[in-house]
Amino acid sequence: MQSQEAHSSLKLYTPIYVALSMFLLSERKNIIIFIDDFSRYGYVYLLHEKSQAVNALEVFINKVERQLDLKVKIVRSDRGGEYYGKYNESGQCAGLFAKFLEKHGICAQYTMPGTPQQNGVAERHNRTLMDMARSMMSYSSLPLSLWTYALKIAIYLLNMVPSNVVPNTPFELWT
Repeated sequence: MQSQEAHSSLKLYTPIYVALSMFLLSERKNIIIFIDDFSRYGYVYLLHEKSQAVNALEVFINKVERQLDLKVKIVRSDRGGEYYGKYNESGQCAGLFAKFLEKHGICAQYTMPGTPQQNGVAERHNRTLMDMARSMMSYSSLPLSLWTYALKIAIYLLNMVPSNVVPNTPFELWT
């Protein structure tokens, strides 16, 4: 069993996804997920635009640092423009997300382009979340505009159930 000392800082996985077409009835069409590497505890934020990712990260970091007294040390993500920035004629221009991480002394780890398997934790977590939300919506008579609630329930359930990866539930390890 891992000690609490190992959880004195956070390594996060953070993908941004455009919601699937069945969920596009909602105003919030993008989701960003923050997943703690130690506990696999996940947070979901709903975004109107991908450009809001840095705002969601700032809210998340403030919440974690104040409530749990933990510091975020590493953020692992893909090389999407919202994280990494864009290329122009003079080379790489760091995006707001990359600048935020640098300003706060957080190490940014980026996966290679076209290799989602390098961010497997986030990819599996997202697939499970979306499958759960899709299942909840398909087996209920609720309007599709309520998909955001199904997504929040799905992340809650994932945080409360044990898995083979961690010795306890993500919630028990997180708190």
